[in-house]
Amino acid sequence: MKTSLTALFAAAPVAAMLVACGSKPAPEALRAVRTAEIRYDKTPVTDRYVGTVQSRHEVNEAFRVGGKVVKRKVDVGQKVREGDVLAVLDDTDFRLAEEAARQQLTAASSQARLAESDRQRLNLLKTDGSVSVSDDEKAQTGAQTTSATAQAEGKKLELVRNRLKYTVLRASQSGVVTAVRFEVGEVVAEGQPMVSIANEGEPEIVADLPEDRLATFKTARYKAWLASAPEQSFDVVLRELSPQAAAQTRTYRARLKPAVPRALPLGATATLLVERPVGEAPAAVIPASAITQNKGQPAVWVVRRAGSEPVGTVDLTGVSVHGYRNDEVLVSGPPAGELIVTAGVQKMAPGLKVALAGAPRTF
Repeated sequence: MKTSLTALFAAAPVAAMLVACGSKPAPEALRAVRTAEIRYDKTPVTDRYVGTVQSRHEVNEAFRVGGKVVKRKVDVGQKVREGDVLAVLDDTDFRLAEEAARQQLTAASSQARLAESDRQRLNLLKTDGSVSVSDDEKAQTGAQTTSATAQAEGKKLELVRNRLKYTVLRASQSGVVTAVRFEVGEVVAEGQPMVSIANEGEPEIVADLPEDRLATFKTARYKAWLASAPEQSFDVVLRELSPQAAAQTRTYRARLKPAVPRALPLGATATLLVERPVGEAPAAVIPASAITQNKGQPAVWVVRRAGSEPVGTVDLTGVSVHGYRNDEVLVSGPPAGELIVTAGVQKMAPGLKVALAGAPRTF
């Protein structure tokens, strides 16, 4: 009996090994992936830009003479009319200059009248030969010279009076004050910008564009809305596109006005929506998470299916990118109907077997 049990226990490991060798290994689990189906359509490309509301006509007012500011009549946000006083300079020196110019004109006028009287008297004596030709010529020249001097002094007086008038800064247009760059007591230079006045009647949306969007920007359609009222969009039209890029940003400035005149708060933040056509070739909209790179170029992982089973292998395929929409990308390249991987693209490898997780999304 003891010998039989020993033989039985010795044979048990051998039987277990035989059973293990005869069983098949468990199949390897496939990686499940989410997919989207490529569908082409002539969908316009949508670009968004952040801009600001500015006035088409904004003027920087400045004194035409320099001096010390003694009065300030406006503040930022105040509405003014054309001709309203904005600021005043100390005019003491200008009044003294006006008085001196007036005295010089009086003296020059007196000299001119005396010279003309001498010319007329010598002209009467010339008939009887009591006045030489030389004296007559001197009298004629003296009258002409003093007359010209008096006229010049008159012009000088006019210039001095104008400079006195320039000590009062007046608004050249009606609008709202957007900036004040001085304080009472400050000494300002001639031509220094003092007050900015914007005309509220013609607001515009100003945005800066990259160079690669210029070719199709002019033929696009535009909409805009304000950050304070995102649900109230309105159509805008392009009024001006800068022909030269800004030196620092290398962008091109675009100015767009509402298609239907409307009031817009100056300085407000606006979003500009630009719909530009892709071109004759249609484009497919896919999730941005599906885009990867192949040798520095955009690409996607395409699922190759051998039959109707929800399994397949992945292959890296290059695409052409036509534009972006938030979390979506417009591409072309893969044939319509192909399935592309939309998540976990960094874990894919050529020839990797995958299982389709649910029905593919359509875009």
